[in-house]
Amino acid sequence: MAASDFDQIQAARFAKMALDCVHKEYPNKIAHSLSSDADVKPPRELTPAFFGCYDWHSSVHGHWLLVRLARLFPTAPFAVDARHIVGQSITSDNIAQEVKYLNAEGRNTFERPYGLAWFLQLAAELKEWNDPEARQWFATLRPLEQAVTARITSWLPRLDHPIRTGEHNNTAFGMGLMLDYARITGNADFARLVESRARDYYLKDRNCPLSYEPSGEDFLSSCLAEADLMRRIVPKAEFVQWFNDFLPRVDMEPTRVSDVTDGKL
Repeated sequence: MAASDFDQIQAARFAKMALDCVHKEYPNKIAHSLSSDADVKPPRELTPAFFGCYDWHSSVHGHWLLVRLARLFPTAPFAVDARHIVGQSITSDNIAQEVKYLNAEGRNTFERPYGLAWFLQLAAELKEWNDPEARQWFATLRPLEQAVTARITSWLPRLDHPIRTGEHNNTAFGMGLMLDYARITGNADFARLVESRARDYYLKDRNCPLSYEPSGEDFLSSCLAEADLMRRIVPKAEFVQWFNDFLPRVDMEPTRVSDVTDGKL
């Protein structure tokens, strides 16, 4: 679909999906370690900014979707509701609790890297929006933004090998979002780290086994996620050579979803 084909009618469909879920608490999948009875709380208390849409990362990119659509279609009817919902979520108190939750003992792997990368994408989207409310929301997110980048900055140098699955923990997909964030917000140190580790992980890769994809529970292509990351980093001429060696042949077909009621299928 060309960018020009995405109009307000289609945007409204996406906005409705996010509006219907970002503050819908249940059903909910909480994935965290319990250190005591105090950790047995409803999602709205554990992570009050991002508690809906079934799980944390879905709530985060639901908020990203609302911000992006409101920025692209500021006069659309859904933009008012989108602003209201985002404003309810991104408050100083809510973000302070999110930071406390993220930094609690036993949560060093929480939403790493997928959800953390999507959070940084939300911050980047707000940074790009020339709007008074968006600037305030971006500033309010700052403590969590710092906590997330610190978590990733500690993790990447210790990750000796990339994660190549077609699910949430795929390293290349997350690093692509991280790099976009770093460049948009001007976080040069973070950008250098992500670029350096991407080169370490992927620059020597050849003949990605695209014929093995998809595996049974994939929702993204590990091979194409890697290529999408490297095209952000490698100069064009070098990338063309790298890509030809990495994916000398691309044969892909649409994937059949055998049961839409099964989230893993």
